[in-house]
Amino acid sequence: MEDSVIPGLCLLGFMFFLLAGGVWVALALLGVGLFGMLVFTTSPAGPLLATAIWGSSNLWSLASLPMFIWMGDILFRSRLSDDMFEGLVPWMTRLPGRLLHVNIIGCGIFAAVSGSSAATAATIGKMSIPELKRRGYAEKAILGSLAGSATLGLLIPPSIILIVYGIATDQSIARLFVAGVLPGILLVCLFMGYVIVRALLRPQDIPPLTEVYTWRHRLQSLRRLGPVILLIAGVIGSIYSGIASPTDAAAVGVFLSLVLSWMSGDLTRATFVDGLMSATRTSCMIAFILAGAAFLTMAMGFTGIPAGLARWIASFNLSPYALLAALTVFFIIMGCFLDGISVVVLTTAVIQPMIVAAGIDPVWFGVFIVLVVEMAQITPPVGFNLFVIQGLSNRDILFIAKSAVPFFLILVLAVMLITVFPGIVTYLPDHM
Repeated sequence: MEDSVIPGLCLLGFMFFLLAGGVWVALALLGVGLFGMLVFTTSPAGPLLATAIWGSSNLWSLASLPMFIWMGDILFRSRLSDDMFEGLVPWMTRLPGRLLHVNIIGCGIFAAVSGSSAATAATIGKMSIPELKRRGYAEKAILGSLAGSATLGLLIPPSIILIVYGIATDQSIARLFVAGVLPGILLVCLFMGYVIVRALLRPQDIPPLTEVYTWRHRLQSLRRLGPVILLIAGVIGSIYSGIASPTDAAAVGVFLSLVLSWMSGDLTRATFVDGLMSATRTSCMIAFILAGAAFLTMAMGFTGIPAGLARWIASFNLSPYALLAALTVFFIIMGCFLDGISVVVLTTAVIQPMIVAAGIDPVWFGVFIVLVVEMAQITPPVGFNLFVIQGLSNRDILFIAKSAVPFFLILVLAVMLITVFPGIVTYLPDHM
C-alpha cells in the first residue's frame, strides 16, 4: 500500500499546491507529471513529455472538439436561439408550470447543438429571464429551472465533456454520444415532472394565463423551430444513422449553422470573426489541458501509482455500489473547485484502473461521471452555471444556488436510477 499511496499523496499535495497558487490547470498537470517522473522514476522525462504532448494533440477524434465549440458560438451570436424560444411558447401554455417548461425544453434543444453547459445557460437565460420576469413568474422558479436545465449541455450529444472523456480513456465517442441520449431524455422528463408538481402545489408562483394560443398558432410556431430541428437532425442524425463519424458530423454542424445564420441575416464579418476566435481560445484551452493530462497519465503509469491505488482500494472489498457512492462524493467535492473538464482529466489516470477492476462498463461510467459533474455545475463556490446566471440576473449566487437545490436532488435521483438500471445508459450503445 505504501509503495503507491505515499507517492500518490505527494503528487496530490503538489497538485493542490499548484492549483491554489493560481497556476493554470494544464501547467499544473504538466508540472505534477514532471515532478512524478523525476522523483519516483528513472525514466527520461523530457522525451516522454514530448511524446505525450504530440500523441495527445495528433488525434483525429480531437478535431470534432473545436468544430462543435464553433457551432455553439455561431448559434450563440444568431437569432436562431430567439426563434427557438418563441417557437416553444405556444406549446407549453397548457402544462402546469407553463413557460417554465420553455427553460427546460429550450436548454435540452440548445444542448443538442452546443455541447456546453455554460453556453446553454447563457443563451437560454438571456431570453427567458427577462421574458418570464415580465410575465410575472417567481424569480426563484425561473433561476432554479434555468440553472438545473442548463446542465443538460454536458450530457446531451454533442457533449464536449464526453468528447474529452472519450479521448482521455480511449473510448468510442460515437458510443458515448449514443449512451447520453436516454439519460438526457430522462433528466428532461424528471425536470418537467418536478415543475408540474411544484406548479400544482404552489399555484401562486405561476401567473394566470393572459394569452390564448390556438392550434393554428402552434403550427405556425413550428416555422421558428424548423432551423434548429434541421440542425439537430443533420448533426445527431448523421451520427446515429452511421452516415458520419462525430468528427464529420461536427463539420456538417458548422456548415449548417453558418448557412442558417446567414439566412437569418446574423452572419456578418464581425460575428464570424468573434465566433471563430472564441471557439479557438476555448479549443486551445481544452487541448492544452488534454496534453497535460496525457503526460500526467503517462507519468502515473511509469510510477505505478494507479495500479497500486487500485489494488489498495480493492483490498477494502468495496462493492461496485459502494465504490460509486465514494466516487460520487469525491467528484462533487472536486467539482466545487474545478470545472468539469478539469475534473475529468485530473482523475482519469487514477480512477480508470479502479473502474476496470470493479467490472464497471467504461461507457456507462462516462455518463455517470458527466451526471455527477453536472451536480457540481450548480454547487458553490465554483458552480459555473451559477456564475453565468448571476451575470444575467444580478442576483446573489447563494440565492441562485438555493433555487437550484431541487434540481441538484433530481440529478442525484438520476444517478441512482442509472446505477440501479444501467440499461438506461447501455441499451442504445449495445444495439446501435
